Amino acid sequence: MRLDAITTGVTMSRIQVSTLCALALCAGAGSAAADPTSDLIIDIDVGEPIMVADQDGKAYIEIAITGFDSAGTRAPVNLALVIDRSGSMRGDRLEKAKMAALLVVDRLGPADILSIVTFDSSVEVLVPAGKVTDPESIRRQIMAISDRGQTALHAGVNTGLGQVREFLEKSRVNRLILLSDGQANVGPSSPAELSALGVEAGRLGIPVTTIGLGLGYNEDLMTQLALSSDGNHGFAETPDQLDAIFGHELGDVMSVVANDVIIEIEFAPGIKPIRGLNRPISITGAKAQLKLNQIYGKQRKNVIVEVAVPRGAAGKTRKLANVAVAYRNLATKKTAKVADTVAVTFDRSRANVEKTANKTVMVGVVAALANERQKEAVALRDQGKTAAAKKVLQQNAEYLRKKGKSYGSAKLDDFAAEADEDATAVDSDGDWNKNRKGMAKDSNARATSQSW
Repeated sequence: MRLDAITTGVTMSRIQVSTLCALALCAGAGSAAADPTSDLIIDIDVGEPIMVADQDGKAYIEIAITGFDSAGTRAPVNLALVIDRSGSMRGDRLEKAKMAALLVVDRLGPADILSIVTFDSSVEVLVPAGKVTDPESIRRQIMAISDRGQTALHAGVNTGLGQVREFLEKSRVNRLILLSDGQANVGPSSPAELSALGVEAGRLGIPVTTIGLGLGYNEDLMTQLALSSDGNHGFAETPDQLDAIFGHELGDVMSVVANDVIIEIEFAPGIKPIRGLNRPISITGAKAQLKLNQIYGKQRKNVIVEVAVPRGAAGKTRKLANVAVAYRNLATKKTAKVADTVAVTFDRSRANVEKTANKTVMVGVVAALANERQKEAVALRDQGKTAAAKKVLQQNAEYLRKKGKSYGSAKLDDFAAEADEDATAVDSDGDWNKNRKGMAKDSNARATSQSW
């Protein structure tokens, strides 16, 4: 922890937010510092704080946010459960879906709000949004769900969002969980249209978690909806896997410790923002902004921004950007804001550049770049360019192994092994559908720092 970063503007390696609150950088924090165990840890770093002198280069700015232990307490939940009841859900699929829905009811209490929406060719609000004061009545309505019709997925999600909006409050964990086994075939049905719905949900502060069941659902549509709203995505190949996935998802929902996280970056003159890695980021001129809807207890979420840096002379320092992170702490019910400046220095020695690299940040950068290559391979395979897709996956595996060795990262080694497996599966038409869904799930998890 380097407190001098607060006043000098030197790039910080780690700042505990509760310490900053004591120095009046937190709105509404009062005169006393918060308990250090009940506030976020925010790291704002550069992947390579020393860059090679006398040549243009790229730098990677990472903003990482780690949630605190909720210590057995949690914020009240406002949850919409949206369930596909179309004909393809007949039998074990629908029965297991109902069991998973019952698990949700069992985990909620009278202070929580639940709504249940079912959809087929049309949409029904089975349980209107309200407090869970009569769980047995809700359980009976869930057990009475039967299959019918086609898949009006867009309308189902839109109706579910309307139910969450009935009790939308920043002091609650607002969430929508979608379960479907099929293609959207009634109403809007493209990934772009569902992504737009996700963007609107994200703007409202309602992450949408999507759970695809079986091998017939559209993983592009489901992952786009999740990613654009800052939600999770799960893939259940068989109905028996639903209980475990819902258990993981409820674990996240019950551990949210902060929400409404706004990251704002103002780039220094001459520094050109290129893109956000993994997550879409809004860039307007010399400013960039990103919203993360929810932070989970003891979990780390990161945002990486790639920037172009003009050449600098050896020994000189160049400011990259001012970074500010604002959020609402659900434990203290207070808003906070942390701000810092990031910079790089220049050196003629490439060895010094490598020696001073922040390995944690660079592992995240490598994983993000490799994630993009995985998506490139999927696109090539979809176009029928199997050999080209396989080559990209093999090259990606080698890149990950090399960087894993360089940074001593088991995470990158594991990713390399996955890329090898994907390269093997790309040749098999029979295995590809299943493998593609697994790749989409893993890609979304890496992009959103999903823990499961």
